[in-house]
Amino acid sequence: MDDPSYLPRHAASLLKRALEAFPVVVLMGARQTGKSTLARTEPFLADRLYLTLDDPETHERARAAPRDLVRTAPRLTLDEVQREPDLLLAVKRAVDEDRPRRSGRFLLTGSANLLLMQRVSETLAGRAAYVNLWPLSRRELLGRGTPGIWSRLLATRVVDWPDLFESPHEEVAADWRTEVRASGYPTPAMELGGDDARSLWFDGYVRTYLERDLQSLSAVGNLVDFRRLMRTASQRLGGLLNQADIGRDLQLPRTTVQRHLNLLETSFQLVRLPPYSVNRSKRLVKSPKLYWSDPALALWLSGASAVAGEHLENLVLLDLLVWRDGQAPAPEVLFWRTTTDREVDFVVEAGGRLLAIEVKAAATPGLADTRGLRLFREEYPDRFAGALLLHGGSDTQWMAEGVLGVPWWRVL
Repeated sequence: MDDPSYLPRHAASLLKRALEAFPVVVLMGARQTGKSTLARTEPFLADRLYLTLDDPETHERARAAPRDLVRTAPRLTLDEVQREPDLLLAVKRAVDEDRPRRSGRFLLTGSANLLLMQRVSETLAGRAAYVNLWPLSRRELLGRGTPGIWSRLLATRVVDWPDLFESPHEEVAADWRTEVRASGYPTPAMELGGDDARSLWFDGYVRTYLERDLQSLSAVGNLVDFRRLMRTASQRLGGLLNQADIGRDLQLPRTTVQRHLNLLETSFQLVRLPPYSVNRSKRLVKSPKLYWSDPALALWLSGASAVAGEHLENLVLLDLLVWRDGQAPAPEVLFWRTTTDREVDFVVEAGGRLLAIEVKAAATPGLADTRGLRLFREEYPDRFAGALLLHGGSDTQWMAEGVLGVPWWRVL
């Protein structure tokens, strides 16, 4: 790799496999997650012409002569294609005229989910694979190019899980508060050493997002209201999404709240975590839970000075998303909650099996913290693959049958 500072990404492996199989691959993620760096640095992408629509001349070519632009080189990387959605039609036509179709002809990157953008009428169905790039996971930041050990846990019998955490162990204890504040965005995580510098970076990031990126997705009449909604959403981190309540708090119509939330999700800022809904006897909630793609940005937006347990939850979810979206087929990442408020923070459904995960910031969790996990085990005994209670302490121990308490940093 040409850039010695480049950190390998878990998504790169799936991206390589997708380019070997499809004529078009779309790499999507929030701005500043490292899409452009990945596209210009990975060795398997070295033989491609790289063009970005952030360059005014290239953007004008994409608008005025998209057919000519997509035929510039036999293998072409086009960065930030959401800035000119009609360019996708030219890509589609170029692929359809190619006989036989050539795999890996186009790599497109976008700072918005093209599948959710209302302005994008062309989805490249049957021609493209889609790969998501999230902010850096903890192990990616350590240079390992991987997320946590979720695959190893699912491949190991629950009774043998303690063997995965025996000493001596490669992991070193870490403070989750420090990890949350560090961010998963490469610049604040790797180049900025203090909270003040990161705060300035987040301020500039949000200003750029509101004043430029957002306007390329949809016309937003009142940016003040939109920013107020961002703050409110960050203050409800890990809670059930209730659009009516948000509308009342902000004195905004529910339709406006829904549209703004959709824009945040489309631009990979907001994550709506769906519930696990296959129940045996319990009545379950149907609303999604609300998280952000980067817990440090959520903390900054909320205006809070202290890191709280929901930020550790968000850190775990980020790791799960990096892991999930580096696989094909992708596992499901969900949560489980009954109408009587019994809850499991995260449920991973993979290969017909269910891994239940509860997150507690306390250093010494107790039996009461496993209540939701034990109820979940009773509800789905045939598919139950085991349960983790991730906590802020240092001890690994059985908390209940099939429930292992593990320090969060031994998994992530």
